[in-house]
Amino acid sequence: MSPKAETIPVDHQERAARLVEACRRIREQVGRIVVGQEDVVEQLLIAILARGHCLLEGVPGLAKTLMVKSLAESMSLSFHRIQFTPDLMPADITGTDIIQENRETGHRDLVFDKGPIFTQMLLADEINRTPPKTQAALLEAMQEHEVTVGGTTYRLDEPFFVLATQNPIEQEGTYPLPEAQRDRFLFNVIVDYPSRDEEGEIIDRTTSTMSAKPQPVVSGAEIIEYQQTVRLVPLPEHVKNFVLDLVRSARPKDPTTASWVRDLIDWGPGPRACQQLVLAAKARALLHGRHHVTRDDAEALAFPVLRHRIVPTFNAEAEGVSVDDIIRRLLRELPKASKQLL
Repeated sequence: MSPKAETIPVDHQERAARLVEACRRIREQVGRIVVGQEDVVEQLLIAILARGHCLLEGVPGLAKTLMVKSLAESMSLSFHRIQFTPDLMPADITGTDIIQENRETGHRDLVFDKGPIFTQMLLADEINRTPPKTQAALLEAMQEHEVTVGGTTYRLDEPFFVLATQNPIEQEGTYPLPEAQRDRFLFNVIVDYPSRDEEGEIIDRTTSTMSAKPQPVVSGAEIIEYQQTVRLVPLPEHVKNFVLDLVRSARPKDPTTASWVRDLIDWGPGPRACQQLVLAAKARALLHGRHHVTRDDAEALAFPVLRHRIVPTFNAEAEGVSVDDIIRRLLRELPKASKQLL
């Protein structure tokens, strides 16, 4: 017997339709600037709709910065880019109190000079090139959407997103992100090389007089409304069970875990993986024109949600088994364990 497919209330379905149309227009605007990368753009949109942050991994020259900036412009969001370097300090991100003289009274007062984190879309470029002390300056902003400096807490403008990039090849002089920092990212998105035809179009666009600029098609207030709409999408019981089974099956210390998992996984994902996989699946369902979540939505997003939350063992690395290989095997074997729950 198939589970009952619940849908969002009728009075919110109009908002869902506007969400789909807004995302179509955003993709159209980004496509005027960035060639290809449709899957990456979709995952970024899903993360934004789910009120999450993204970690982008790819070699230099794949238009990661251009893609993020184009997204911000098409959504009328303020945008700042920080180039992370070994000498970057936390105050360079959050801002600091400075002494400023009042021209009228002649008194000197402490005035807070806001850093680049005070924006709506922040690009943390090559985030792993700065020490953990500086990386940690983003933690409060990513979780609570606020910044505390000198005992005073400042709220950030909504919507607020952190999109960080990493170069997967050059690891000399880098500082791997701590697990707590990685867990704050909803997705770890792999940005791959373009196809031959796409690369040919890139050449045509960038070596001629062709020029384009994305136009704002939605506002920040609309993005916040769409984020609320995503949360209204009901979660069928069988999809919730699938998410629970998938995440818990990747924990080596769980008593129900398969023996090969204990051999290949050192640490598994925490509860935040379940929460964020469900939210992302709801956003994907709406983007694909559905008012209910299916198991396919959760399966499609398992890789970007889990690949940065699973720590492989030395055995896995020695055997050349990647985290994506582990997730693929978990998905392949999961139906056998989940059949009784459907």
